[in-house]
Amino acid sequence: MNLRYGVFYLFLVISAAVVCAEETVHIVQRGETIYSIARSYSVNSEELMKLNGITNAQKLQIGRRLTIPGAREHRVAQGETLYGIARRYEITVQALRNANDLSNKYILKEGDVLRIPRNEAKVERVEVSVGKDTAIPPPVSVPERRVDAAIRWPVAAKEVVYMTGKLYGVVLMGEKSEAVKSLTQGTIVSAGPYRGFGRVAIVQVTGGYLYVYGGCESLSVKEGDRVVSGTELGRLGIDAVSKKPQLFFLVYRGATPIDPAKAPRA
Repeated sequence: MNLRYGVFYLFLVISAAVVCAEETVHIVQRGETIYSIARSYSVNSEELMKLNGITNAQKLQIGRRLTIPGAREHRVAQGETLYGIARRYEITVQALRNANDLSNKYILKEGDVLRIPRNEAKVERVEVSVGKDTAIPPPVSVPERRVDAAIRWPVAAKEVVYMTGKLYGVVLMGEKSEAVKSLTQGTIVSAGPYRGFGRVAIVQVTGGYLYVYGGCESLSVKEGDRVVSGTELGRLGIDAVSKKPQLFFLVYRGATPIDPAKAPRA
């Protein structure tokens, strides 16, 4: 189980692989300027001019092919979401939307090609290899605890078990097909299957919180939906490993995991 938790932790918190993209070329359209093009790709206008041998920004010819410095593209695969792609490239969802002129209502489609803006922030990467020398954070070991009747959980938990290993959160034992309800109001930033964890819904909450609900057999929400406390997110499924109906519930503030029992409830 610890290995499975470790993989899920990497999915949620860090990008473990550097994706190489093909060179991006832009064809100048009527009305475009060096500055508007640079802004659309989130690159420096001076770098754009230097790379393309342009000395006068005012003399930009329509139809000219411009190589975009450091720009990347991503072709959307089946099941991918804006949130997942943004996390992969360590950028914000809004930066991804802005770079591609996507409205908040746009539904991502398989085969879409997205411009990936550069992230100017310095990010510490964690290199991951498979084997005994896997470079992942040290395990967090927390003893099992009894259910606190005063705490409201996403399901009517019969038992609460704190995870041990690379991932910090709780496993809630419930009933098959039981409604999984949001504990807060917020926005669904990811909703779909994740190998080993059934279907997962992630709710972004004011204050920099992410509430992760994994182990559903079906979901009632989709990316971009607004939810409130008590909204049904999905139905609880049977875990493939334990053969029991259980919900994996985690809460993060930024990239820092916090005790789900102490996380804010709306």
